[in-house]
Amino acid sequence: MSHILLPSSPKEPHSSGGTLIFSRKTLMSLHSVLWFILLALAYLPMSHASQIVNLASPQHIVADHDATYFIANANGDPGTRENKGFITKVNKDGEITNLHFIQGGVNSVTLHSPNGMAIVGDILYVADLDTVRGFHKQTGEPVVNIPFTKEHCQTLTGLTADQKGTLFVSDSDSNRIYRLDPSQEHAITLFLHHESLSHPHGIAIHPRSGHLMGVGWDDGKIFEIDEKGVLHELFVNSFFSGGFYNLDGIDFDQYGTMYVSDMTAGKVWRIRNNHKKEVIAEFLVSPSGLAIDRANHLILVPYLYANGAEINGLERPSNTNTKKKSRTWSDYGMDWFKKDSHDE
Repeated sequence: MSHILLPSSPKEPHSSGGTLIFSRKTLMSLHSVLWFILLALAYLPMSHASQIVNLASPQHIVADHDATYFIANANGDPGTRENKGFITKVNKDGEITNLHFIQGGVNSVTLHSPNGMAIVGDILYVADLDTVRGFHKQTGEPVVNIPFTKEHCQTLTGLTADQKGTLFVSDSDSNRIYRLDPSQEHAITLFLHHESLSHPHGIAIHPRSGHLMGVGWDDGKIFEIDEKGVLHELFVNSFFSGGFYNLDGIDFDQYGTMYVSDMTAGKVWRIRNNHKKEVIAEFLVSPSGLAIDRANHLILVPYLYANGAEINGLERPSNTNTKKKSRTWSDYGMDWFKKDSHDE
């Protein structure tokens, strides 16, 4: 078996006792080619992706109804209080219209480690450690601060709103989900406290049932909370079943299909109404709080440690019952691999 070694000086590959030696430049080229192949394989089932760069530890994306997207950047280690977090504004083509649309430490803005977001009317709400902050979605000006001082929260993570505009926010460390009522001066009430929430991260409202759905970070759990406040565990890793590791984001398309991001496994899963689950993208670098643009049927995925994000088209449900044809090496433009395999 040949090995690739990293020498300090050779400019051209050469052989030494059956061992191949490549230069640093050659290795970097090989690395780039491999990453290109992995990314192509990761998103092949979906349409061409729009890539967003120059972000800084993006934790979450939210889509507005007019195809404007907001990206929450921690701008450093998530969870730190340095007041340098910022919100980026992007259009549906993946073009940044304002990198620092909202910037912590500027114009009287406080923003430490922005995470989950939700839009109600003209207000963009942002979960920021121990406070939910509201900004005008057009101007970026601060509108409201809702501190969770009495609740002793330090890890507000997921944030969503139902059709009435009621907000829900998860506090990961305490295994609690709170409800905020904008019509009652953003009064805070405890919605659910349960250890089976498994340190909840992303939360979302199911577009059809209206139930609160969420993902647990600790054990790859997906849960549902019905109108009576009863917790139902939809997917739980066990000795006999698994597949999820550390789930971070969750959202739904207009058909009620669920999408979740697994940051540790580097995967995005699609879960249909019949609970059938499938991986639609893998080999990803730290996919975090994803979102779905339901009007345009697009998926938005931020990459926490890659300082970037992607916008991708999604497949629409088919009414036919024909079986999906298995992919071959030809589908990936690798006929040469198929030929070589048959020759052996």
